Amino acid sequence: MGGLAALARAAGHRVTGCDVGVYPPMSDQLRSLGIELIDGYDAGQKALKPDVYVVGNAVYRGQREDGNPKFPLIEAILDEGLPYTSGPQWLAENVLQGRHVLAVAGTHGKTTTTSMLAWILEHAGMNPGFLVGGVPMNFGVSARLGVGNHFVIEADEYDTAFFDKRSKFVHYRPRTAILNNLEFDHADIFDDLAAIEHQFHHLIRTVPASGRIVYNASELSLKRVLAKGCWSEEVSFGTGGDWQALGSQDEFQVLLHGASVGHVAWNLTGLHNQTNALAAMAAAHHAGVSPKLAGQALGLFQSVKRRMEVRGSAGGVTVYDDFAHHPTAIRTTLDGLRRKLDAQASRPGQPTGRVLAVFEPRSNTMKLGTMKAQLPWSLEAADVAFCHAGGLGWDAHEALAAMGSKAHVANNIEQLLQQVLSEARPGDHIVCMSNGGFGGMHAKLLDQLNANQSARVVSR
Repeated sequence: MGGLAALARAAGHRVTGCDVGVYPPMSDQLRSLGIELIDGYDAGQKALKPDVYVVGNAVYRGQREDGNPKFPLIEAILDEGLPYTSGPQWLAENVLQGRHVLAVAGTHGKTTTTSMLAWILEHAGMNPGFLVGGVPMNFGVSARLGVGNHFVIEADEYDTAFFDKRSKFVHYRPRTAILNNLEFDHADIFDDLAAIEHQFHHLIRTVPASGRIVYNASELSLKRVLAKGCWSEEVSFGTGGDWQALGSQDEFQVLLHGASVGHVAWNLTGLHNQTNALAAMAAAHHAGVSPKLAGQALGLFQSVKRRMEVRGSAGGVTVYDDFAHHPTAIRTTLDGLRRKLDAQASRPGQPTGRVLAVFEPRSNTMKLGTMKAQLPWSLEAADVAFCHAGGLGWDAHEALAAMGSKAHVANNIEQLLQQVLSEARPGDHIVCMSNGGFGGMHAKLLDQLNANQSARVVSR
């Protein structure tokens, strides 16, 4: 929704937004664009008399415990017959119409792969528009209109709005669609994996015959989706696919049908990012970008804020911010860092750094406890794990019991902070994982680590 606001502002509209608990980097980006942010959903905001209310899927019909509406503004809009639409519908009608849309769908890696693809097209001089669920560091903004014919969009399978329960991506009508992976998620709106597969097939139905479906060859769930019917060109990537990688996670050859067509050397970690790169290159190829040029672009790719973003170092400890919240995403993130540190340790004189995982199960799916049994598996690459269990309806101690002394649980941010600080030592890498602001955990850790370091210097 923040990206949509930025696009509307760039198109010349006056834009005002309301939400609760807006946090960086999106809050900073919106204010820098001159977009007023109002805290809460008070019905008095109807006095602004906008041409249209663009409604996000975070609001819904319902009442608080005192009997008053949870979202008074929504009730006022409905009662008075004021004009409203959903974010994806507004985008489809006002931005995407008539453009070559490249959509990136999947349970994991959407934001990073979308950012890669947008940057490849930018590097090729195509000046694409884009909408990303994060802030790509190469651009510094999460969305822009662009002046070229191409528009790259992160295509989410979550529902559209309280009045449109279809997945958001069915509105985008892409000519090029990446299907990165597909696992069960969003237990608050989907009953099972089959229900999500059904929505993915709705997306496939919207791709024209001249379009391209770029899919992960190692995902059985995606093969089931395609087996339901596909009327476009199919191109695969990953293990057993048309596009493959040969080499290490930080430098590899790109193979197309077994022949080397490009080369990537970069600083990103994890085999998952290698796979993301293949998907982005295959999609860019459909837009006319050569694999060689795409590989050069990825060598200049700076990743995305909150995707293994180094927030700082203090006292010999490095602190990262990462958006991982699904067990598979947690595992791939930590595994990527573990592999990088192990590779560094193989060099003479380089010690092996420890990985400290600090996470909060904040998504609706994780709060429900649907995937709690997978947490020990997802944290295997961590030397020590710390879980913020405040607000959960399940027992985090029990869920992490298999990890023994490697796992710690805290009921609030301050307790969690002290647990991490008591364990941290020089050479450690602390990865903070959350899909929210995490109570400012990153800054608090760095501030205290710096204070501890200063205290040690003074004591000498």
